[in-house]
Amino acid sequence: MKVPGEVLREGELEKRSDSLFQLWKKKRGVLTPDRLSLFPAGPGARPKELRFHSILKVDCVERTGKYIYFTIVTTDHKEIDFRCAGESCWNAAITLALIDFQNRRALQEVRSRQERVAAAAAPEPRAP
Repeated sequence: MKVPGEVLREGELEKRSDSLFQLWKKKRGVLTPDRLSLFPAGPGARPKELRFHSILKVDCVERTGKYIYFTIVTTDHKEIDFRCAGESCWNAAITLALIDFQNRRALQEVRSRQERVAAAAAPEPRAP
């Protein structure tokens, strides 16, 4: 089982800015079993965190000569564009970590539901 603080991948990827010119900005990405943290280039800056519970899917994967372009779609349908060097395969690592997170969450929900059903079906203890 994966530990939430465990680093699955770390390295450089680029995020397209939301500004008018939509420039690509280099970030240091840190992927863990429950989130993608994006650190800006400046020292001491706080990372932006994309927690997997708020990510719907990784979409629109396109490979060009140098880069792989992909989009992370959030649960509120916001799209965040990324690109990475072709050999780094950040899109695959994020997709696999997201699927693993979603599977773990689904298992927790099933177990919780089973416990509620078992508790409801358990006979009441009789008073002496």
